[in-house]
Amino acid sequence: MRSICFYFQVHQPYRLRTYRFFDIGKDHNYFDDYNNQSIMRRVADKCYIPMNNLLLELIKEFGTAFKVSFSISGTALDQFEQYTPDVLESYKRLADTGCVEFLSETYSHSLSSLKNKDEFFEQVEIHKQKIEKFFGIKPETFRNTELIYSDGIGEMVSEMGFQTMLTEGAKHVLGWKSPNYLYCNAINPKLKLLLKNFRLSDDIAFRFSQQSWDEWPLTTEKFVGWLNQIDPAEEVVNLFMDYETFGEHQWPETGIFDFMKYLPRMVFERTNFSFNTPAEVSRNLQPMSAIHVQYPISWADEERDLTAWLGNDLQDEAFDSLYSIYDKVKNCDDWLIKRDWRYLQTSDHFYYMCTKWFSDGDVHKYFNPYGTPYEAFINFMNVLSDFIIRVEKCNKIKESDFSETKEKVTEITDELGKKLKEKTGIIVSKAKKIVAEKKEKVPNFDDIKSLSNAKIKQVLKNIDVESLTVALKDAEKEVVEKILPNLGKRAKQKYDELEAKAEKFKKSDVKKFRNRIEEEIRRLKFKG
Repeated sequence: MRSICFYFQVHQPYRLRTYRFFDIGKDHNYFDDYNNQSIMRRVADKCYIPMNNLLLELIKEFGTAFKVSFSISGTALDQFEQYTPDVLESYKRLADTGCVEFLSETYSHSLSSLKNKDEFFEQVEIHKQKIEKFFGIKPETFRNTELIYSDGIGEMVSEMGFQTMLTEGAKHVLGWKSPNYLYCNAINPKLKLLLKNFRLSDDIAFRFSQQSWDEWPLTTEKFVGWLNQIDPAEEVVNLFMDYETFGEHQWPETGIFDFMKYLPRMVFERTNFSFNTPAEVSRNLQPMSAIHVQYPISWADEERDLTAWLGNDLQDEAFDSLYSIYDKVKNCDDWLIKRDWRYLQTSDHFYYMCTKWFSDGDVHKYFNPYGTPYEAFINFMNVLSDFIIRVEKCNKIKESDFSETKEKVTEITDELGKKLKEKTGIIVSKAKKIVAEKKEKVPNFDDIKSLSNAKIKQVLKNIDVESLTVALKDAEKEVVEKILPNLGKRAKQKYDELEAKAEKFKKSDVKKFRNRIEEEIRRLKFKG
C-alpha cells in the first residue's frame, strides 16, 4: 500500500522590538514581548488549538490508521511555555496518541548548518532534549530549517545518528525523477531522504483559497482524484507545509478545516493510500537512488535556493557579523547571552532583509513586519551591536580581575562602537541606494486607478475575493469604482456579501492585503 506522509512545520520567531542606535550600550531588552505574545495568542486561537483538536478527533475516529508528523522549533516551544501553555498541553495530548511523530531540527530555526558545524550540532541536541522533555519521544527524523539540504549537510545529519531527513523536491535537482519515492544521500547512503511533493503541498498551503486558480475550489473529492492519477508505481506522497496554513494563512471561511476533516475518510474509501509518519516510510521503503545536491536547496521561491535569507549585502553582513563572535559567545557563562545568541540566529531576521521584490516579492513582503529590508537590517544591526558589547564585556571579565576591567571595558565599548558605526554606515549607504532604486519603481495601492481595465483584470487574477474585499475597506471611491466593474458576476456577488461585514476587518489585515495587490501591480509593471 502506498503512503501519504503529512509533515507540519510549527514555528514562531522572537520578533525584535524597535531598537534604536541610542539604545546601544544602555538597553539589553531586544524582543517585542507584547507583539510576540499577541501574535502567539492569535495564531493559537485561529490555528493551533482548533487544528490540534481536529487531528485528535481524526485519530480517535480512525485510530492508528491516521498519522501525521510535526517539526516544532525551539523558539515556538519556548513561546508556548511563556504565552500559551494550553497549546503545549494540546500537543502533549497528540503525542500521547502514539500516532504523531515529532521531528528534530535546529533549536532556534537557524541557518547554522551553513556556517558553523559545532553550533549546528549543539542546537540539534538542545532541541532533541526539549522534545524528549515535553513529549517523551526521542526524534528519529531530521528536518533542517527551511528544508535546507545539500550533500554536505546530509552527511552532517547522518553523523548525528539520524537515518531519515526531509527536504524539498526541487525540479532542478530531480530533473525527470519523481519526488514520490524514497531517496538517499549521495555521500552516506544510510541517510534516507523524503522529498516534498511541492505541487500537491502548495495546492493546499498556497492555492486553496485562490479563486483565480483554475482548480478552485479545491475539494477532498478533487484532491483524492489527483492522488489516484499518480503512477501506481510511485510509493509515497509527501505533503509538507506550514501548520499555520490551517486557520491563519487560509481562513476558516475558506473551508480549509472541513477539507482536512473529510480527507482521511475519502482517502480510505477511494484510494489505496495509507497515512504514515516519515520514520515509518523510511523503515518500510528502500531508496530508489541517491540524489546529488552540490549546492544547498530550500523550499523557498521559484529558485528553491537560499536567496530568501542570504545573498544580498544586508543579509550577508548581518549573518557574517553574527557568526563572527561564535568563539566569544561560547566562552561566556551568562545564560542570557546564550539565550539571546540563539534567538538572534533565527532565519526570519535574515528573511526580513530580502530584496527579492520581483518574482516572489509578495511572499517576502506578506510575512515582513518591516517597511523595507533596510529597516530590518538597521534594527538587527543595532541589536547586534549591543549584543557584541555584552559579549566583549563578558570575555574581558573572564580574562582579568574585575577591578582592572571597568576602565578597559569602557575603552572596548567606545572603540567597538566607532568600528560598528563606521562599518554599518557603509552597509547602510548601500542599503539606501537599493531601497531608493526600488522605491522609484514600486507602485502603491492607489496606482491601480491608472491601470487599464485589462491590466486590472490581470492584477485581480491572483487575488481572491476575500482578500480584495478586505483591501478595499475605506479605499478611495475612485479606486473602488475602478476595480468593481472588472469582477465577474460570481465574484461581485461574493464581494457584496463580504463587504457587508467590512466593519469587522482589522487595519492590519487591510494593510496586508493591500500589500499583496501592490505586489501584483509591481509584477505586472515589470513584466510590461
